[in-house]
Amino acid sequence: MIDHISVGVSNLERSTKFYEAAFAPLGLTKLIALPATSGFGKAYPEFWINLRAGMPPVPPGSGTHICLRAKTTAEIDAFYDAALKNGGKDDGPPGQRPHFRVKYYAAFVLDPDGNRIEAVTFLKDDLPAR
Repeated sequence: MIDHISVGVSNLERSTKFYEAAFAPLGLTKLIALPATSGFGKAYPEFWINLRAGMPPVPPGSGTHICLRAKTTAEIDAFYDAALKNGGKDDGPPGQRPHFRVKYYAAFVLDPDGNRIEAVTFLKDDLPAR
């Protein structure tokens, strides 16, 4: 149903560095780089960042978040670690979310502008704590 998603960023260079690092464990790479936009994906750009000079930070609790599927919990752990090392902020550390009806392992981060990004995988068995 959804072909691609884009988010605004206030600093394209900073955000490109963040997304390159955070997306690498999920198998997404920068496929297109233009003066005011970068596109990330596996075969074609599915996730775009667009320069919005002067954009204020996304307000906390805006309600918007984007979730990307991971194959393994290790990918999610690596996504989270890379995001925090490259300007992201914690918005929910990697772990199982047992309160959902399915066995769900996820991590949530805020990009440098406050966009909420999640990585998720669905589990067959319970995991020990990280």
